[in-house]
Amino acid sequence: MHNQPFLHELVTAVAAPATVLSAPDGQLRRDGAQGWLVADVRHVAELTVVVDDREPVTLGHRQEGPDGLRFVAAVRHLGDEITEPTVRVERRRRTRPDTLEETVALVNDSRREITTTVSVRLAADLAPVLAFRVGQRPALVSPTRANGLTEWVSGSRVTRLTSDRAPDDVVLDEHARLDWRLTLAPRSRVTWTLTLTASSASDDAVFTAPADVRATANLTSVNQDLEKLFHTGLADLDHLLLADAAAPDDVFAAAGAPWYLTLFGRDSLWTARFALPLGTDLAMGTLRTLARRQGTKHDPETAEEPGKIAHEIRRVPSDVDQTMGLPPVYYGTIDATPLWISLLHDAWRWGADVSDLLDPLRRALGWVLSHDGFLSYRDELGRGLANQGWKDSIDSIQDGAGNLAEAPVALSEAQAYAHRAALDAATVLDAFGLPGAAEARAWAERMNGRFREAFWVRDEEGPFPALALDAQGRPVDALASNMGHLLGSGLLTGDEAALVASRLGSGRLDSGYGLRTFDGTHPYFNPVGYHTGSVWPHDTAIAVDGLAREGHPEVAAALAAGVVRAGAHFDHRLPELYGGWAADDGPLVAYPSTCRPQAWSAASVFALVWAALGLTPDAREVRPSPAFASWFPLTVDGVVLGGRRVRVTVDAAGSVTVS
Repeated sequence: MHNQPFLHELVTAVAAPATVLSAPDGQLRRDGAQGWLVADVRHVAELTVVVDDREPVTLGHRQEGPDGLRFVAAVRHLGDEITEPTVRVERRRRTRPDTLEETVALVNDSRREITTTVSVRLAADLAPVLAFRVGQRPALVSPTRANGLTEWVSGSRVTRLTSDRAPDDVVLDEHARLDWRLTLAPRSRVTWTLTLTASSASDDAVFTAPADVRATANLTSVNQDLEKLFHTGLADLDHLLLADAAAPDDVFAAAGAPWYLTLFGRDSLWTARFALPLGTDLAMGTLRTLARRQGTKHDPETAEEPGKIAHEIRRVPSDVDQTMGLPPVYYGTIDATPLWISLLHDAWRWGADVSDLLDPLRRALGWVLSHDGFLSYRDELGRGLANQGWKDSIDSIQDGAGNLAEAPVALSEAQAYAHRAALDAATVLDAFGLPGAAEARAWAERMNGRFREAFWVRDEEGPFPALALDAQGRPVDALASNMGHLLGSGLLTGDEAALVASRLGSGRLDSGYGLRTFDGTHPYFNPVGYHTGSVWPHDTAIAVDGLAREGHPEVAAALAAGVVRAGAHFDHRLPELYGGWAADDGPLVAYPSTCRPQAWSAASVFALVWAALGLTPDAREVRPSPAFASWFPLTVDGVVLGGRRVRVTVDAAGSVTVS
């Protein structure tokens, strides 16, 4: 996607399935990814405000919650003839799941009366997100107007505009231009609100906005950045939630805005797993939504297989080209199925009733155990994803010399997920008196031995697990963050886990702001490469969790502190990924096309806090680590322990109170 629009300089508000992106000055221009998107359709492509045909001069903006933004701009040709501006345009923007409100205020703080014309120019292309994501510039849809309502229609997709203050003039061409001729007395203002609604004439919704869901957890800490990161992540996650149209009580996290504001198996599963100590509803909604779409047949076009969990499910309107991008229901993922199994196990450990999911569990386990050797993938038809782990970019799987791995590829972390999934499934099957546990444990034991023989390699610093095996079974010997996902899976001995911990804590992978995806000394290291040197907060959070479980809290705490420092740089709203330069040797910048907010980035801070507290689904108790002492005193209100919601407090000395 060479022409994929950059996002890093845009500001975003989100209320799934809607998101709105604009320049920091508030002007929503027909450029790149800017627009108001609802359910993967851009319902507004342009929304700009001018005064006497002149653009106001931006003074600043502020995020007002995940779903709101405020912009202030100066109108320099009006007002008192002094240096500071005395006339302003103030805009408040709020998105709802199917409504966008844009409140415009012209403020006259001068000592004189002013007469002016404020114009709002709007356009819509009603284009699917996949069209402009690849750099296309879709044609605009011409508006119509009747009885005070402006409307854009393309097939089943409709955008409607109303205003609580009637414009004095309306001009329609490819755009709609609404003019207000205003006279303001000194020290006065005029305010009006434009309301845009999005709808579809066809009943093709797969996912919908959930009923009002608001997280209730709270965190206080001596580390103010951690505290703000937690609250922002919680609020962003709340606004990324969607519900299954087939069962609206089942809620899951959409992956991220704007590109992935839908169900992604891997992303949604990890997000729910990070959030488990706050309750099991999100996990159960995610599990059930995916189980309803579990594979039942072999289909090379969609990569569907019996028992397999889906990678990505999108709503593509019936009148839009269905061949654009991946199939609307796509199964090209090697890891979602074992991750689904382990989330079910962990949710059960936290007290969820999983009895209605036992049949999908057995089918998912059957898919895992059907692999006689390692779990591997290949894009059979050449129209899907070339790489089907979480590092799914074309160049993500390469050896130490930079040679791309030939498929089929067996990823190291996929084997770890499968190993743990087999053991987790066995535990659940035993608990419910179902057959198959012994077979699952025997498969896991064989995997353990196979992995040790095939994956471990060596460089000048000693042994480490390879990134993957290629088509010939040769180790792909690049040093990469994937090894962090092996921790806590049961696939490593204590000594092997210590070797991995040492590598994760080294300067080759630890950037000072979290784990680099790729070794900083690799010949093709790129600090802003999607998976070849950048830092992904969720990737670091998975490693932090594993390090804490394996008894390496010092490395865990150092990596966690780096992510918190990065969060402060990004106004405590972690992007999907950011640059992997060393903290003392380069800028901390977001990846240019990063999603923000992104669900598993927003939820990553939860995993960091649970690691600090020593919370696990098995122990259900609090064992804070002294390595995280710089975060104490720390209080988390809303943790579920032993089936009840409690407040956990760790004082400066590390003593715990649960109330």
